[in-house]
Amino acid sequence: MGILEKKKIYLDYAGATPIDKNVAEKMAFYEQDYFANPSAIYKDGVKVRSVIEEARNTIAKLINAHSDEIIFTSSGTESDALAILGVVREWKIKNKEKIPHIVTTRIEHPAVLENCRLLEKTGEAEVTYVGVSNNGIINLKEFEESLKENTILVSVMYANNEIGTIQPIEEIAKIIRHFRKNRIKQEVHSPEDLYPLFHTDACQAMNYLYTENIEKLGVNLLSFNSSKIYGPKGIGVLYKKRNVDLYPLYKGGGQEFGLHSGTESVVLIAGIAEAFSVTNKIKQKESDRLTKIRDYGIEKLISLAQTSGYKIILNGDKEKRLPNNINISIFSISSELLVIELDAKGIELSAKSACKSGDNNDSYVINAIRKICKRNGQEEGSLRISLGRDTKKSDIDKFISVLTKILNKYNKWK
Repeated sequence: MGILEKKKIYLDYAGATPIDKNVAEKMAFYEQDYFANPSAIYKDGVKVRSVIEEARNTIAKLINAHSDEIIFTSSGTESDALAILGVVREWKIKNKEKIPHIVTTRIEHPAVLENCRLLEKTGEAEVTYVGVSNNGIINLKEFEESLKENTILVSVMYANNEIGTIQPIEEIAKIIRHFRKNRIKQEVHSPEDLYPLFHTDACQAMNYLYTENIEKLGVNLLSFNSSKIYGPKGIGVLYKKRNVDLYPLYKGGGQEFGLHSGTESVVLIAGIAEAFSVTNKIKQKESDRLTKIRDYGIEKLISLAQTSGYKIILNGDKEKRLPNNINISIFSISSELLVIELDAKGIELSAKSACKSGDNNDSYVINAIRKICKRNGQEEGSLRISLGRDTKKSDIDKFISVLTKILNKYNKWK
């Protein structure tokens, strides 16, 4: 960094996190000498395989799972795709004449929504997209009523990547268990008694929310990635309960229990295991610290609405949200413009627009919690301020100060 360059304030930890120094050191250790193919049976190959299995075992213990329930993938997106496409296509092999049904929500990550839409487009499945209330929490009554005889999969994210709202995963699991019990005939039991399976995208949750006992959560499948937990990019995990069958996305050498073929990267796998270990050690302390900064930031932003002349509202539930997430809408000004102006002042965060026809950057999440497009053309987007391990209270003060000046600058053009 040059001596004249101002220190940047990074507030996009929900987008990507820097690599933790312990993780970087662990990866560097394996970078040079652990290059052999882990499928080989000679000494160096066995040595690499042992590191991979140690990492698998580490992750399994941290969520109270079995090591053979941990599948390494290339990303959170692939973990989601393997769960959704894998469940449906495996089920279709055994039930060729039936069309399976999936239940998800309108605010899922595109890694879930786009794969559900793909299955609809190919005629492989029908999908119900359950709504959320204006605080961004799933409508449980609507969810329960959406379950049908042919429902084989439910996919509801643990915490939303955009507005940070935390979904009632254990309650959803309870509804699914009750539904399963009601459809089972007392005299006859079949493999279909297992359905519907419950998948959750937990990419945003692993840093802060309860994951220490996967059985207590009540899910059959759980996806997460490394880039959100201060680990390397290019590696993800899918937890798959032992009694769940999946069809692979593609065929190959049969690595990862035949579900993710290709030579494993020992460096990335060691990296995600170390990142998850570090995360679990500091989870509670960091959650408590960031919750205080988050609430301070929300209070400051709501106060700014009273002094700036702009309407500013918080998106998502104030309490049932991730410790590191603040998502606001500032009316009558472009969110993209705000991001550009903030970036020029050394503050990095993300934005989503709404109601711009044909704009792929529209926030379907914000649209789901409010009927934005009926607001007489008043422009509204959203800013996501996501905090992390290096975030300090003073960073929020600086952000508010800069944002105030930007709003004052454009106030006359409202």
